[in-house]
Amino acid sequence: MTEHLEVELKFDADTGFVLPDLSGLAEVGEPVTYELEAVYHDTEDLRLAARKVTLRRRTGGTDAGWHLKVPAGPDSKHERQAPLSDELPAELARLLPAYVRGREVGPVAVLSTVRTVRKLRSPSGEVLAELADDLVTGTITGTPGSSSWREVEVELVSGDPRLLKKVGARLRKAGAERAAGSSKLGRLLGPRVPVPPSLDGSRAGDALLRHIAAQMDQILAYDPRVRLEVFDSVHKMRVAVRRLRSVLASGRPLLDRAVTDPLQSELRWLAGVLGEVRDAEVLHERFSGRLASLPEVCRQNPPWLRQIKKRERKGYTSIRKELSGERYFALLDALDRLLAAPPFTARAHGEAEKELRKLVRRSWRRLERAHDAIGESESAEGAAAADAARHETRKAAKRVRYTADAACEVLGGDAKAVSKAAKDLQEVLGRFQDGVIAQEQLRAVEPASVEEAFGLGALYGLEHCEAERARDEVEAAWADARSRAVPRLG
Repeated sequence: MTEHLEVELKFDADTGFVLPDLSGLAEVGEPVTYELEAVYHDTEDLRLAARKVTLRRRTGGTDAGWHLKVPAGPDSKHERQAPLSDELPAELARLLPAYVRGREVGPVAVLSTVRTVRKLRSPSGEVLAELADDLVTGTITGTPGSSSWREVEVELVSGDPRLLKKVGARLRKAGAERAAGSSKLGRLLGPRVPVPPSLDGSRAGDALLRHIAAQMDQILAYDPRVRLEVFDSVHKMRVAVRRLRSVLASGRPLLDRAVTDPLQSELRWLAGVLGEVRDAEVLHERFSGRLASLPEVCRQNPPWLRQIKKRERKGYTSIRKELSGERYFALLDALDRLLAAPPFTARAHGEAEKELRKLVRRSWRRLERAHDAIGESESAEGAAAADAARHETRKAAKRVRYTADAACEVLGGDAKAVSKAAKDLQEVLGRFQDGVIAQEQLRAVEPASVEEAFGLGALYGLEHCEAERARDEVEAAWADARSRAVPRLG
């Protein structure tokens, strides 16, 4: 299976459209024509199309085979390809569960295309982009008749993204119009594709809902990449899960807790599933870097470090199992229902600026209480209790940050300033907590040799000093964060 990031612009053109002169932008190659046929697959209720995901089996042209395209941002998609076969390849099928959630996938449409391709080259001959002029005929499975249209695409190969905009400007000037949809299939299926709920309202609850929808999109976008073990994808998906949990918690005044509290517990479960791999990733990378900085006797990959790597590998097996199970599907379905029928309270219908500012202030007060508990714990219960309070303060700072991020659309610079202040405090507390966890991991290792014991001791010393330095910085970081955030709370 191969993968690349597809970045392209699509334009509608009538039969009389003439491609414009592109001189000055690139050297235009001679046209080459292909006949393509693509059978598109989806669930009966078009779950893939609803998420702008396309799965097709294409014959003809230079890239015959199975193609899976997943949105990766405006005008771009992650495209994965597998060799041509009669059945859907397993390597693509295993990337679909979060979208299809147990439903069967089969043919839903056929697109036949006569494609004329022109390569856009640099003066040195490098292919910068490809311009495709398509005459398309589409049929929907089980439906009589067909639809035909003309479409022009310009896809980036190795050029600067600005080239797409410049070519697009000339296409529009010549009479082409930006395509309404991002895919030929979407154009063919039209109103058959489920429409996502409208999130463009101006109420406080609408702003919160848009942020929730964005985190849901992130979870679905990173799900296939987690299954493929793409570096940092577990981290990115876990962050989206945690942002959702924080916003559902801080947004309780706007959302019915009878609906959101069960979601929070399930999101906590999902974060835990992802956490096993993420924690192992972080520890392995951290200890490997530390060992590289120590004397020659420590520069090795000791058995205990290999065990952490094995935990990471085992964790991926567990993740793939859980992300293909009914509990995960039920959580995704529940989040979809929340977006489709928001459980708004009376306050959710209020003025967005007023209500979201209240949420940010509320989360900040929670952070202040958590910070105050550090000193109280140290006086009454000792250092260990104070360290636990620092951990709680870190979590409270993270909630402030995520709540402020959710309010940025409405509160603008005030929310950004609060978020940045909370993030800076969180990072100091995080360095302390990471050092504490690292020391716990090292204490649990039984050295197999004197050399290994020396390496463990040296690492422990580094982690202890790092944690101590971070702990000594906490109060200054708190004072700084407070001085920056409080004036912005309103």
